Amino acid sequence: MAARKDLEQRIAEAQRVARAGNIAQVRALMAEFGLTAADIGGKSGGAREAVAAKPKGKVAAKYHNAVTGDSWSGRGLQPKWLKAALADGAKITDFAV
Repeated sequence: MAARKDLEQRIAEAQRVARAGNIAQVRALMAEFGLTAADIGGKSGGAREAVAAKPKGKVAAKYHNAVTGDSWSGRGLQPKWLKAALADGAKITDFAV
């Protein structure tokens, strides 16, 4: 058991050394080409924070059924009421808001 523990410690140390070397190599390449973590999709914030900060809410209706009062934003699958109306010969522009 002691030999196994010693071997696992050596493996962990070798992995740390290899990782440190790889990180140094990546940093050198980034510096050489003028890249940032955001350029390669890293966790520096940038684009990911902008996406996360985007407000989320309801989308305005683009199509409205005057008879039933139903509406559809134009996103996702068409609702049943619109599919039925289109199958009966109506045009989608007839329901545009």
